[in-house]
Amino acid sequence: MSGIKPEQLEAKLNAVFAPTRLEVIDESEQHRGHGGWREGGGTHYRVVMRAPAFAGMSRVQRSRAVHSALSDELAGGVHALALDLAPPD
Repeated sequence: MSGIKPEQLEAKLNAVFAPTRLEVIDESEQHRGHGGWREGGGTHYRVVMRAPAFAGMSRVQRSRAVHSALSDELAGGVHALALDLAPPD
């Protein structure tokens, strides 16, 4: 059983935040043998996102907003999510 596909995360984040920059990087292979890892990847992700929606939000608020938007994916296959979030430069 493989985890969540990056395209699924990208679609959800694009729909919710309309970012000006979005990178969804599957880092699962770097975590082989660690908790939550599964053959086929899709368990450990890094998200780099710049979105106007983050203006005026603290780092914690931005993180909570992304976790809320991806709640189904976090409950259903994504084990770890590293976030680099900010409003556009």
